[in-house]
Amino acid sequence: MTVADVMTTKVVSVTAATPFKDIAEALITGGISAVPVLDDDNHVLGMVSEADLLRKEEFREEFYREGYRPPLRARLRHPKGRKKAAGDTAAGLMTSPAVTISPEASAVSAARLMDAHDVKRLAVVDRSGRLQGIVSRRDLVKLFLRGDEEIATEVRDDVLDRSLWVDTDGVQVDVRQGVVTLSGWMERRTETGIAARMTSRVNGVVDVVDKLTWKTDDSRWEAK
Repeated sequence: MTVADVMTTKVVSVTAATPFKDIAEALITGGISAVPVLDDDNHVLGMVSEADLLRKEEFREEFYREGYRPPLRARLRHPKGRKKAAGDTAAGLMTSPAVTISPEASAVSAARLMDAHDVKRLAVVDRSGRLQGIVSRRDLVKLFLRGDEEIATEVRDDVLDRSLWVDTDGVQVDVRQGVVTLSGWMERRTETGIAARMTSRVNGVVDVVDKLTWKTDDSRWEAK
């Protein structure tokens, strides 16, 4: 499944000149946690999140006069915190450049990119850098909402019948709450391992329980 399959295409956005309070209102009204900042040609310049707006409170000068300093962890994680606290428009508040991804990229790639950059959402852009949508952690979590029967059908049709060029007539598939149990038999031991691994890659699969048996243990041949 690709980013295009799960992303949100109706995106609330702002420009670099959008005032602080208008950004806050857009976040609250839209029920979202961040907005992309776009230029006149729909190119993504950056992202403004709730956390960026909260720097205004966290790094207020009045707290410094009272002897307060943000925790070292906050200062290390947000070295530009005080600069953002002084921002009055999206241009001064945004994180730039934004972390972006292609709509053709896999949903797995999106999850890994979010984790690598410690962000909750990605701007989805075309090859010219123009906004196509937003993909969030919540969008990716929706992958696990696929019904058990839908998952079972894909495992049977796409994995067992089409992808594996071996006899799978002896394999039974049972799915409950996203957990796939493979039981029955296959000709070779190595084939059962391949079947389990390919099943685990099906969208919506929470876990795979491998109860498959085999007629021939060819794993020792591969070791040699």
